[in-house]
Amino acid sequence: MNKLTTRRQVLAAAVAAGLAPAVLAQSAAPATSKRPASANKPLRIYAITFRGMTDVEKGFEEFFASRKIPVQITYRDLNRDATRMPAFLDEIRASRPDVIYTWGTSVTLGVLGPYDAVDPSKHITDIPVVFTLVASPTLAKIVPEQGGTRKNVTGVIHVAPVAAQIQAMAAYRPFQKLGVLYTPTERNSVVVLDEIRKIGRERNYDTISRTFRMDAQRKVMAEGAADLVRELKEAGAQWLYLPPDSFLGTLAQDVIIPTAMEVGMPTFASTEQLMQAGALSGLVSRYHSIGQFTAHKVEQILVGKVAPEAVPIETLKRFSYQIRISVAEKLKLPPPLPMFNYAEILNDAPVAQ
Repeated sequence: MNKLTTRRQVLAAAVAAGLAPAVLAQSAAPATSKRPASANKPLRIYAITFRGMTDVEKGFEEFFASRKIPVQITYRDLNRDATRMPAFLDEIRASRPDVIYTWGTSVTLGVLGPYDAVDPSKHITDIPVVFTLVASPTLAKIVPEQGGTRKNVTGVIHVAPVAAQIQAMAAYRPFQKLGVLYTPTERNSVVVLDEIRKIGRERNYDTISRTFRMDAQRKVMAEGAADLVRELKEAGAQWLYLPPDSFLGTLAQDVIIPTAMEVGMPTFASTEQLMQAGALSGLVSRYHSIGQFTAHKVEQILVGKVAPEAVPIETLKRFSYQIRISVAEKLKLPPPLPMFNYAEILNDAPVAQ
């Protein structure tokens, strides 16, 4: 059985059965009994981020500190610019770190390449890679779908199964048309949108999508973002789904969600960042916990001496179904009463990004 399958199926089944509170609570990263062989030799980690430091990296670092595992982390930031990747790969080949940490699908593919198009002259094949903040490693072709592995790869999926997210939205407010705004150059968004469309064909809802505008160099632009939200509403979207999309995240609090509120369209968050930006509801995992879980997998490889392909690619065990009650009141969309038995009700204002 594919090592992605079991945990995802368990979560999806539990949510489909009624969004059970035990499944929707938050969990911390598991512990391991192994300890570092030497406290004097730090583990060397080369970390590539996509948009600077986040709570994922905080959790990642704090895991090692709490376990008293000495680490030396070299951070490099892609800053959403893929042209920086070759220099990072050259530095990796020269420095030979013990493990490579990759943040997000675009970074991970830049380091590893798709599993069916690996070029050893361009991609890293002989150093363990532990990815984090990847929505669907199989759809993104980071790893094969059925039973296959890549010898130097494992990592953490940060979003709940798309089917579970769709179920959560429908449990709050049934819909026939789902709106999605996304960045076409961000693989996390593209693969999630593909899954949403597939589920829509099975469950008889229409997916209406819009992409952010691009300039001549294919750089995504914020210009016209509010108009795209209005277009989705005019096309009949009953929810605005916010995919795991870094660029969308930069506009969510100040542009995307306020415009959706203005036109009376509820928003559903796929990540903690988007929920913090003011979405009505979301099925999310904590970034800090994701970072800890990612560090646990690094520990398994470097301290426990487990081969990367033997370390399962997983999500966190549990997710939090969150509802921001102030937004529900403004939209005049109170959650169904049963949801108060298991949802995490937020009374706070959006978190400043």
